[in-house]
Amino acid sequence: MRLPKDGMLLRIYIGESDHYEGKPLYEQIVLKAREMKLAGATVLKGIMGFGAHSHLHTTKILRLSEDMPIIIEIVDTEENLNKLLPYLDKTIQEGLVTLEKMNIVEYREGAAPTKTNK
Repeated sequence: MRLPKDGMLLRIYIGESDHYEGKPLYEQIVLKAREMKLAGATVLKGIMGFGAHSHLHTTKILRLSEDMPIIIEIVDTEENLNKLLPYLDKTIQEGLVTLEKMNIVEYREGAAPTKTNK
């Protein structure tokens, strides 16, 4: 069943080598989002990118970067995502955080189909 809802997408751009309290920052952010019972989070690893300092990060063989771009996407209500922002202010030293309005199409799984012997 599809349920259209107004929601927000929180997108966080950081580097793979970014850490907070000795652990990868992307991991800490996802664990915090889970602790706050946000709807869900996904971490994506980029294959090429650059940031504020225009330093190119790429997976090309001749120029292997150890600090690949990481994007964390979290979809929830604006109210719930705003609760995470103070944590991001505290943990992200360098990066970019964006919020976008979006229409959520939620797929809900019904009861599991029963098996029949034919």
